[in-house]
Amino acid sequence: MIRISELKLPLSALPVEVRRAADAPAETDEDRLPTPHPEAALRQLAAQALGIDGADITTLTVFKRSFDARKADLLAVYIVDVALADATAECALLQKHTPNPHILPTPDMAWHAPSQAPEGFGAAEGERPVVVGFGPCGMFAALALAQMGFKPIVLERGKPVRERTKDTWGLWRKKVLNPESNVQFGEGGAGTFSDGKLYSQIKDPRHLGRKVMDEFVKAGAPADILFAAHPHIGTFKLVKVVENIREQIIALGGEIRFEHRVSDLLLSPTTDGHQLTGLQVQDLRTGQIQTLQTRHAVLALGHSSRDTFVMLHRRGVAIQAKAFSIGVRIEHPQSVIDQARWGRHAGHPLLGAADYKLVHHAQNGRAVYSFCMCPGGTVVAATSEAGRVVTNGMSQYSRNERNANAGMVVAIDPPDYPLDTANWQAAFGDEEGTALAQEAQTLSRQQPPAAHPLAGIVLQRQLETRAFEVGGGNYEAPGQLVGDFLAKRPSTTWGSVQPSYKPGVKLVDLADVLPDYAVAAMREALPVFGRKIKGYDMADAVLTGVETRTSSPLRIPRGEDHQSTNTLGLYPAGEGASYAGGILSAGVDGIKVAESLARNITS
Repeated sequence: MIRISELKLPLSALPVEVRRAADAPAETDEDRLPTPHPEAALRQLAAQALGIDGADITTLTVFKRSFDARKADLLAVYIVDVALADATAECALLQKHTPNPHILPTPDMAWHAPSQAPEGFGAAEGERPVVVGFGPCGMFAALALAQMGFKPIVLERGKPVRERTKDTWGLWRKKVLNPESNVQFGEGGAGTFSDGKLYSQIKDPRHLGRKVMDEFVKAGAPADILFAAHPHIGTFKLVKVVENIREQIIALGGEIRFEHRVSDLLLSPTTDGHQLTGLQVQDLRTGQIQTLQTRHAVLALGHSSRDTFVMLHRRGVAIQAKAFSIGVRIEHPQSVIDQARWGRHAGHPLLGAADYKLVHHAQNGRAVYSFCMCPGGTVVAATSEAGRVVTNGMSQYSRNERNANAGMVVAIDPPDYPLDTANWQAAFGDEEGTALAQEAQTLSRQQPPAAHPLAGIVLQRQLETRAFEVGGGNYEAPGQLVGDFLAKRPSTTWGSVQPSYKPGVKLVDLADVLPDYAVAAMREALPVFGRKIKGYDMADAVLTGVETRTSSPLRIPRGEDHQSTNTLGLYPAGEGASYAGGILSAGVDGIKVAESLARNITS
């Protein structure tokens, strides 16, 4: 087949997609599938690009559709794959158009498993690999292992997705937090309560992202994620998709153990580190602790498994502090963003709710940027720890809520992390906090200075605790209008934008919550962003704090074989280990790690 890119059509040439007005758990693909692409027009454009007659094209498949809004007349831009009846003619055409970067062979995007489990695998005790965590990374690691015949055991500290959803709504509606079942912990991971965005900027020469997308569609995701430039699923649909992938893993011999938390590692010494021999696992329903023998475990923890990070540090697993970002969620009327991005085409049913991506380098050296933009969505309570407030954003598939929201965050580095003993004690308790603070202070005096692996958690907990206190101590979040934030005064009344965060938002001065350097950088960035997107710095836009879990505050280094650099058999993966940033990249990393683990077992 031949792949042709940059085929452009005016918006008026596209059939209009009819969408339901609201999401519902019972949605089917028939509710959402778009009407067919303008195949006749695309065939004509493809034939013109190749210099052939349109009748010579036997099949045409849309690989990608995006929109170019840089000019007044908005264009749809397509990438298509075409097949001719005569395969030799395809080769000749590709040779003829060799210098043209828009005409290339269609790549092989199928997944080819590198290994298969030997017959009878899993009969011996401790032979089966274990996957710790059942977010996107753990899910696709387990799925790939199951598809290769390795019968993985999955340990997930949280609950199945439907029970988890009830617990999450318990915080949003009743201000009751379940620390083991919430936005961060449970089947599907943090990505379940998000926009379900499935795009990434990772390098993916093997097209593993396509396998992730194909598996989602097979599990019930809308088929348009296979061609949309910025595909997303939405929370309601993700629930059923996650359940279907779970059932596929089980059908292939895998096992999912919910409410099972890994509390310790069993290690044997090697010449340059350790070898994993098993896991200590606590059944959270009974409190019982058992030993699970294994020499191969994927650590797909997610970025909020702070107690597990502490345990890994105690056991001497190599960990490094890393940079991440902190800030707030900002909300605007979605109509303001649509008008700024789409102009006179705003509201067109094909375009849907507009998104944006912004960055500004402030004079104090800080980068301020938009993060996890959720068109037509809501700001959600995302804490996993009592007495702390964390925000995140989510959307349903239709993206038809009144407000747009995104993280507006400031980049920070390990030198920003606290060293004083009091903050470490507040984060980890008096005894352990004192010991860890001493470690951190010793590392800071080294030449060159080094940051303690757990130091980022101290800053996160400090800010989240402060947000809880300033918000009123009942899981309401501190908030402020943009106009008041820029004028350096507390907000006292809402304007035209009503905050979507539940359990609620208390009007305050966010300068009392965030570090001075973050506040200064954000105040500088807002008018700049307002010049890029008209209305972004509108006085009534709402800031809700705090956003602290943009990414993991640490990294668990691994080698080319994806194993920990000093702990054989341990495979750090996904967001928690800082090898992914979102659903798609986490799924891709899970597949890569599963492949390495399988090779290790069969070599």
